[in-house]
This record gives sequence, structure tokens and C-alpha cells, in this order.
Amino acid sequence: MTAEVDVAVVGAGFAGLYALHKLRGDGLTVQVFEAGDGVGGVWYWNRYPGARCDVESVDYSYSFDPELQQEWNWSEKYATQPEILKYVNHVADRYDLRRDIKFGTRVTDIVLDEQTLRWDVRTDAGDAVSARFIVLAVGPLSNANIPAIEGLDSFEGGLYHTAHWPHEGVDFTGKRVGVIGTGSSGIQTIPEVAKQAEQLYVFQRSANYSVPAGNVPLTDEDRAAHKANYEERRRLSFASGGGSPHLAHPKSALEVSEEERRAAYEKRWQLGGVLYSKTFPDQVTNLEANDTARLFWEEKVRAVIDDPEVAELLIPKDHAIGTKRICTDANYYQTYNRDNVTLVNLKATPIESIDETGLQTSGEHYDLDALILATGFDAMTGSMEKLNIVGRGGETLKQAWAEGPKTYLGLSVAGFPNLFNMTGPGSVSVLANMVLHSELHVNWVADAIAHLDERGAVALEARQESADAWVKECSDRAEATLMPTANSWYLGANIPGRPRVFMPFLGGFGVYGDLIAKVAADGYTGFDVVAAAE
Repeated sequence: MTAEVDVAVVGAGFAGLYALHKLRGDGLTVQVFEAGDGVGGVWYWNRYPGARCDVESVDYSYSFDPELQQEWNWSEKYATQPEILKYVNHVADRYDLRRDIKFGTRVTDIVLDEQTLRWDVRTDAGDAVSARFIVLAVGPLSNANIPAIEGLDSFEGGLYHTAHWPHEGVDFTGKRVGVIGTGSSGIQTIPEVAKQAEQLYVFQRSANYSVPAGNVPLTDEDRAAHKANYEERRRLSFASGGGSPHLAHPKSALEVSEEERRAAYEKRWQLGGVLYSKTFPDQVTNLEANDTARLFWEEKVRAVIDDPEVAELLIPKDHAIGTKRICTDANYYQTYNRDNVTLVNLKATPIESIDETGLQTSGEHYDLDALILATGFDAMTGSMEKLNIVGRGGETLKQAWAEGPKTYLGLSVAGFPNLFNMTGPGSVSVLANMVLHSELHVNWVADAIAHLDERGAVALEARQESADAWVKECSDRAEATLMPTANSWYLGANIPGRPRVFMPFLGGFGVYGDLIAKVAADGYTGFDVVAAAE
């Protein structure tokens, strides 16, 4: 028997939970499917040691309910995974969301009925649902990237991926541990594992830029100040480049004196985290300006690493600072001063294979008791492409995106009416605060559904020419910056065979919000509003 709902939502992370709350509050029937056994999305799965958000806690939280903002107390400037998950569970309980979520259930098929323009949804648990609208809240960082290394399955020690960490945790005391990967999850994991392991080998292919998080406990005075200023803080965040209330310096990095420039960088360094890459407005558009940020960063990092040769290996040479996502850390570089930590340069001695007892590079065999894959995600599109989504004419989403993701506004895909994707390619996505981004997208979808219902229309469908123009808009904005010069996962470059397309919208969170709001205010320009059949 097929159940009928207004909206089927895939995923119960920040976007999926808010979609359920908002759309249910608008009087719609909503069914959420979640592959995990609990809410939280990326924060449910990523439980590796040191997992922490790189957006300030006070900002990385829902803004839709002032009471929620006032009642919740964050303990630290940058919350850890357990605290974020506790917050998400609080939200799920506070708004009675669990009753409309089916956990432990993976959606397998989402197929358009071209006669009714409803979507038939199937799951691995045998569910059959017919929905007017689909909200894909699968997240841009939810499909783990498992490297294709010969013999990986033969390893007899403990094998872990940071995105699928055991809920009970792992004790590495007295063990020989290898970590493959020095991106964000690796940089957060390595200092914590080093405190336990007898010997830690870090296998690095590409060095990344990381900035100290500057994390501190929040005092009662801090929390009171945040709560008193929340309205203005949110206003600034929604108007900002990245969804946080911090504005870039008003001048170019090259227009100010050396003294003023260093003071600006020092201020952001002390503030901590990814904001360092946004100190000056031209840091990712002008290489000379970028070099000023890079040299300041290098000076800071060299100062805390004892061995100059190790420092040289840890300093990126292949991309401008900020063109890959800057990582945030807690004493990452200092960790290499420990006697039990060895950095292995995979560019000099690549991994050849893995066997029962460890890892073989072209130069040496490393005996290991445990191996951690900190190898990131098939980002932005990977989770969507695992679903069998079939639109008009039997075309699958994977076929439609064979040359790279093509969306209109990052929200809709031509040939897939009433199917909306949250915070993915074509939107600001991972370049912004994902909680506020989720709210922005869900609110837009809720308004679009209300627009259709007020007119007795059945569907909102992006036109192909609108999607083509939006893809070009995103590409043109990216080409005007240094961002495409880096081999980053923003382009899918970490996944063999992926088309090289810069996926996020680079104009900034506030600009993007204004653009999608104008499309709606002008009667959904670029979309067809499909009337009900007579």
C-alpha cells in the first residue's frame, strides 16, 4: 500500500529537521527518511576524536525561534561533535519531530509519475510513499570517500574511517597507528590519537593550510552578551559572505600599510578558524594579496614546529591559501614535535599497497595495529547520485549531471519538478554556515509551495535555459577568483573520474540570499509554474 504525503524529506540533519518543522507548521504532511539510527546528519556519523565545528557555536545554531536561542547554552566557542549532537537531539525533542522520521531507513528510488507530477519514493525497508514534493537534505559532506588502495580489505588490524566512527569510541593506547589524510578530519584527529598511540604515522599526500581554532570555554557573561545581541548577530550573518557576523577589512590587502595588514591578520588569527581566509576582500581574487596572507601564515606555523624539514613538508606549495577550505586545529602542527609522531611524505614515497600487518610505501613497510582513513568525502553530489532519482523522460539525475551538476539557483534541476536540493551544488553550500543556509533554503521552498497552492498549481519546474545560465553564472564567478586553481573537493578533484566543475556559488551568502529572494518576488522567474490538468 502506498502512503500519500505532501512532502518526503531525505535526511534528518540540520536541513531535514528544519524542513520537517517548517513545512509541518505550514499545514503540510511530511515524512522524513533517515539512514542513521538518530538525528544529526554529519554530526551523527562523524564521531572521530577531536571532531569539532569550525563555525562559532553561537552562530552554528538555528535562528528560527528566539526562545530556542535564549534557552540553549553553549559551553565552548567552537562546539565539539557530542555537544552539537546533543543540541540537535534537543531540537528534535523540543519540536516533537521524531514521530515523522523513519530511522534506519535508506531511500533507494525517487521516481517521477509524469501524469500526476508526484514522486514515488521507495526505501530499503519496503516503504512506498507518493509525495507532491521532494526535499533532498542529504548534505554535501555525507558520502565517505574510501580510497582504492590495493589490499585494503586484507588488513587485519583495526580499520576506521573518520566519517563512520564507532559510537563506542576507540582506544589507541599502546598501539601503532597510521592515519591516511591531512585534510580537516585528519587535522582534528591526529593530535588526539597522538596522545594515546605508542607510535603514530601520518601519511600525507597534500599539505593543507590550518589555523588554530582559538577555542575557549564560554562564560556566563559571554553567553549573556551573545543572547542580548542575537538579533543583530543574525542580521549580520545573513548579509555576510559566509554566514557569520564578521566583516572583511574594507580595503585591499595591498592598500594598507604593512603594520595595519599584520594587525588585521593577527586579529583574525586570534579570533581563530576559517575566518582567517576572509581577512581582506581580495585574498582569493588577487595572488599578490593572497601572498601576504600566506607569508603571515607560514611565519606563524614555522615558529611552532621544531624540525625545519618537517615544517617544509607541512607547508603547502601547490595552492594559494584559502582556495581549499582552510582547516582549524588544536595544536596540530605542534603534534609533529612529539617523539611518537612520524610524518610520511607520500609524494616522495607513494602508498603501494596494504597487507595483513600494515602499509607498504615505495620506500618502507609500516607495521600497524590500526589504520584510520581520514580521506574525506565524495562531496556535494556523491550522496544524491547514490539515489536512483528518475525525472522526466526516464532520465536519472546521474545522467543529467554526467558532465557535472547542473542546477537552477542550487535548488532545482530541469526535468525534475518539485524536487528541491538543500545546500548542495549551485548554492553557497559548504562556503557558508550550514545551519543558516539550511534555514534560507527551507524557507524559500516553503514559500514556493505556498505560491503554488495559492494558485491551485501542481508544480514548480526549472527551465533548462535557466539552469544553463545559472551554471555559467557560477562558473564565471569562480573563474574571477583563484579558487579553481586548487585541486580541491570543491571541484570534485579528490574523486577519480569526476568532471572538473567548481560546484559552489562564490558570490557570498548574503548576495546569494538576495538573488534567490528576487527570483521568488518576481513570480519565480526562470521556472515554469505548472497548472493543474483540466
